[in-house]
Amino acid sequence: MIKTPTNQQRLTNVAIVRMKKCGQRFEIACYKNKVISYREKIEKDIDEVLQTPVVFVNVSKGQVAKKEDLIKCFQTDDHMKCCLEILNRGELQVSEKERQHQLESTFKDIATIIADKCVNPETKRPYPVGMIEKSMRQIHVSVKQNRTSKQQALEIIPQLKKVIQIERAQMKLRVLTNKKNKPKMKEFISTLEEENVLDDGIIEMIFTTDPGNYRSIDQLVSSTPKSELHVLMLQETVDGDTGID
Repeated sequence: MIKTPTNQQRLTNVAIVRMKKCGQRFEIACYKNKVISYREKIEKDIDEVLQTPVVFVNVSKGQVAKKEDLIKCFQTDDHMKCCLEILNRGELQVSEKERQHQLESTFKDIATIIADKCVNPETKRPYPVGMIEKSMRQIHVSVKQNRTSKQQALEIIPQLKKVIQIERAQMKLRVLTNKKNKPKMKEFISTLEEENVLDDGIIEMIFTTDPGNYRSIDQLVSSTPKSELHVLMLQETVDGDTGID
């Protein structure tokens, strides 16, 4: 029999993750600020996330879920397995003030990621974070707490084109490959800066490309004998911010 935890100090400053399943409510007690870190794969130690590996029907009252309810809804009475499902799929319960703070923090994180990854295509200069935030508000960005800041940033970049000139900062690559790969390679090229024909049907290409193409280019090069891929520049940018003209 699992006893209700009596160490009340351990269950203060608690973050509750709640999940409804089979019409019943289940809760787990977590440490504050750790749930999101766990979901973003920053925190990997489950003991740093769960205050206690027990499933409750009500954390604040210390009411532990019944064994038969766990079996009915989770097909197991293993509390840790049930805790992990609730942790991954449940809803984090926070006060309105905390929720607003988290949303604002995530909003700034997203803007910072976009400012770091993007440029004005005309000037090749990055935008200030403040300008990205203003543009995000113009298109009414709604932050999602169940997705990482990076995932949301990549989704928002195309939407920002409605209000500002923006694109991902381009990578500069040097590729040595069989000339038969040239048509496939051209699909990934934004700007071809140099092309040379070498011995044995090998061509050298120096070009810029969207960073999202890197994996496909790497796979193409890796699958072709005598091919090489060199990163010449991670992000092609000009120093200094793009201001508001």
